[in-house]
Amino acid sequence: MRQVRAENITKVFGQGETEVVALKDASIAVEAGEVVALMGPSGSGKTTLLRAISLIDPPTRGTIEIAGEKIFESERVLIDDRLLRRRRMGIIFQAYNLIPFLTVLENVALVLTLNGISNRESLKRSRLLLEQLDLGHRADTYPSTLSGGEQQRVAVARAVVNNPAVILADEPTAALDTERGKAVMKILRQLGHEKKAAVIVVTHDERMVEGFDRIYHLSDGHLSVEHLK
Repeated sequence: MRQVRAENITKVFGQGETEVVALKDASIAVEAGEVVALMGPSGSGKTTLLRAISLIDPPTRGTIEIAGEKIFESERVLIDDRLLRRRRMGIIFQAYNLIPFLTVLENVALVLTLNGISNRESLKRSRLLLEQLDLGHRADTYPSTLSGGEQQRVAVARAVVNNPAVILADEPTAALDTERGKAVMKILRQLGHEKKAAVIVVTHDERMVEGFDRIYHLSDGHLSVEHLK
């Protein structure tokens, strides 16, 4: 089943002399269970594409479907985008956006609680995931006490704890050493391959390219695909 289908995505910023075309007719399709990389030079539109697919910053033109449901068409958002992100997407952006007055464990568990999971089960699942990411000993501390790499892993945990159908990750291993970066990628691949999520990972990290099903390349807003299998 095709979990993500985005066709002819164009994103324009500004008008007239200040107009910048960040994406031009970009199309991407990711099946359930696929893990794909999105690569390209800085400023090529990678983060813009993730923000468009998640409807955080909808495209100017194009069509987007998630699990067969059309969510954007003809310059219009067709659903409750906040509900979409909370229930069906896991999003990891470079700004960690952790809630400073919640503990690490509470930050991760909040997504589950908002989706109707009991507090006890939410904490149990969140603690287990933190252990997998070598953060079990930090569960009861606050974000301000964490290193940048630790905050990034907490952001990853929060994004994937709900087993979302779609995972969008912007440089999830950028602040991590090789061992911890590979642990993060292992979890993303497991969610893709075993839980049948569609995973799109923006990365410059050549250490992490192994294990992707396909690699998309963005250059000056234009998208091409490299088939690996």
